[in-house]
Amino acid sequence: MLNRFIARCLLAAAGFLAAVPAFADKPNVVILATGGTIAGAGADAAKSATYQAAKVPVDKLIAGIPTLADVAQVRGEQVFQIASESFTNEHLVTLGKRVAALAKQGDVDGIVVTHGTDTLEETAYFLNLVVRTDKPIVIVGSMRPGTAMSADGTLNLFNAVGVAASQDARGKGVLVAMNDELNSGRDVSKMVNIRTEAFKSPWGPLGMVVEGKNYWFRLPAKRHTVNSEFDIEKIDVLAPVEIAYGYGNVTDTAYRAFAEKGAKAIIHAGTGNGSVSNRVVPALRDLRGQGVQIIRSSHVNAGGFVIRNAEQPDDQYDWVVAHDLNPQKARILAAVAMTKTQDSKELQRIFWEY
Repeated sequence: MLNRFIARCLLAAAGFLAAVPAFADKPNVVILATGGTIAGAGADAAKSATYQAAKVPVDKLIAGIPTLADVAQVRGEQVFQIASESFTNEHLVTLGKRVAALAKQGDVDGIVVTHGTDTLEETAYFLNLVVRTDKPIVIVGSMRPGTAMSADGTLNLFNAVGVAASQDARGKGVLVAMNDELNSGRDVSKMVNIRTEAFKSPWGPLGMVVEGKNYWFRLPAKRHTVNSEFDIEKIDVLAPVEIAYGYGNVTDTAYRAFAEKGAKAIIHAGTGNGSVSNRVVPALRDLRGQGVQIIRSSHVNAGGFVIRNAEQPDDQYDWVVAHDLNPQKARILAAVAMTKTQDSKELQRIFWEY
């Protein structure tokens, strides 16, 4: 009698398991939508560069890719619905706190952030610095709206969800999934517009996605996420940091104006090796004497590399160099770092390590 009862229980359990949906054991991925071209719409299919960004809500983005259900259990949240050129420090902090909160949840295995491409690299680097998790965080955008012929957003988003759901993407920091490549959120930048291969790293991609499978070639060498000394849960306001552009015939007007408006640091987006015109040096020395941090970077497009005490005597002037970070990424790191320190030597250490 007992054996018969046990047999019935086993048969019932087997029937229950058979009734469980096949996706029940799939990873859980949350898509945080912020707007941008990937949520954009144009007037007709021939318009790939003329359109309105931030029009399509996240639920429609998800519904447009039914095969996502084959990869993961996906749900979406509409955090913002803006074009990314309008992103502010406040948007970064809000997004960072939401990503960090989700990363702590046991029922979340990975996070995807849809984002406009204009400032995507800044958000990716910011999250790389302040969200302390080894779970995959993948930033994704598109260069063409979903209404255009050969729109790239669908495949980009599909790949991003697949990466966020992957165990092999854990611990690699924030990733950017665009055009089948997987780049580090620290390194990658928008190098060209109107073309789908817009995002490149001067040091090469970490890997690629081919037909839904990740292939890895290198690992990030700089500190990030779980190894970062910064924590978004302890940051509510970023330090005010501005960027002033170096060029032929440059004057000190922008630098002084930024300082007068309250900038605590100024990123000098210099030519070449972060070079500073002799017309500007006196102003930067004066501003440093007033307590404003001066950080030399390079606006060389394919990878500027600023060497300390070359071109300018940084030790003597108490300036900081941005290492290989472009001006916009240098601004992000300075804005985060100066929530903890105002010491120029500490800032230089941070620029070397991150």
